[in-house]
Amino acid sequence: MSQNGLRRTLGLFPATNIVIANIIGAGIFTTSGLLMADLGSPVLLIILWAVGGIIAVCGAISYGELGANMPEAGGEYMFLSRIFHPALGFLSGWVSFIVGFSAPIAASALGFSDYFIRAFPGLSVWVSENTFLGINGSSKLFAVIVVLAFTFIHSRGIKSGSKVQNILTLLKVLLVAGLIVAGLAFGNGNIKNFSAENTLGEGLAGWKTIGLSVMWIMFAYSGWNASTYIGSEIRNPKRTLPGSLLIGTGIVIILYLLLNAVYIYAVPADEMKGVISVGGLAMGKLFGPGAETVFSLLISFALFSSLSAYIIIGPRVYFSMARDGLFFKSVSRIHHKHNVPTYSIYLQSLIAIIFILTGTFDQILTYMGFSLGIFPILTIAGSFKIRRNKKISIRIPGFPLPQLIYMSTGIIILVLSFMERLVESSIALLTVAAGIPAYLLFKRYN
Repeated sequence: MSQNGLRRTLGLFPATNIVIANIIGAGIFTTSGLLMADLGSPVLLIILWAVGGIIAVCGAISYGELGANMPEAGGEYMFLSRIFHPALGFLSGWVSFIVGFSAPIAASALGFSDYFIRAFPGLSVWVSENTFLGINGSSKLFAVIVVLAFTFIHSRGIKSGSKVQNILTLLKVLLVAGLIVAGLAFGNGNIKNFSAENTLGEGLAGWKTIGLSVMWIMFAYSGWNASTYIGSEIRNPKRTLPGSLLIGTGIVIILYLLLNAVYIYAVPADEMKGVISVGGLAMGKLFGPGAETVFSLLISFALFSSLSAYIIIGPRVYFSMARDGLFFKSVSRIHHKHNVPTYSIYLQSLIAIIFILTGTFDQILTYMGFSLGIFPILTIAGSFKIRRNKKISIRIPGFPLPQLIYMSTGIIILVLSFMERLVESSIALLTVAAGIPAYLLFKRYN
């Protein structure tokens, strides 16, 4: 058992599964069409997905070292609190509380709902005709039901929840692999689709578009740090935690590049532009309308896995904050029977449902991407401090190159994205700033 009362029950396989499941989610199934609308070039699209993968690997290496030396629950919150100051850790937890996990849960649930309705459009029509919800309301209803179902599953314990997670992750990886093999080997696509003309703007305008595009791609890669949030529940964390990050991230990079190749092979660039449900469109182009229905259904269920992983990981951040007296005390309570932070799980799901009822996927994508890009940079900067102070026992080779790559590219992406999307980026910064009075209030109260 770890020092904070959580039990170390997870080995390399489930920890890696949580990383993979946390990365592969709504992003890869929804963003490529939106990216193509801005970039125009399929080759540039593939290059930027590869760049995002390299940045994610650098982050995984950096977090692997931090997690091996501080194997506790909480991720960035715990790292920043221990290395710098509890206030900085609180701000990262504050952003995770409002944006980092609840918003992706909502996005995954809405993605499930959109793909599910694409497979069974008649069901949404029936619900809208027989209730007061309407078409849009029925989509949100399906999303809320999914969140409530997985909240119940994971409130019953990490061991049973991780078993469900393992099954969902394996099915999702098999689905993505099936899409890749079927699409490239048997699909009726066109290799000429890769030679579409580049419509990217010149000069600073083009770089701002690239910066925003990479930020969206990094949202699709978010989760490369997933197992650091459950460090208190991982067996032999000095080896298992870094291994899970690197193995999980490496597998996902390969799958992402191949899956984007399938999209481009299947759909001409002009037809892909702006399409969110690009996976269903691609399968329809390759194999006909029947395949579009089947694969839309399969993708909708594949999003269960990422939604499930977020529900596992997020509450451990709020749990750690509450244990330190910087959040509601009830959130730190561990269920006497199931040994999980039940109240924390419930609170996160409530916020996710609020996102579902009040927003859409495209409205929160940029806001979420910018918000989530700030604190990993600060966390990785902490690697230099703990090495300088010689407060580490496990050293992963490569320092400081991965750390410098992640930090420099992360700052450039944030600056370019701020210039391109001023409103969403400013709201993200205001969200961070709102955490300062919240920190003072919690500190005074406790």
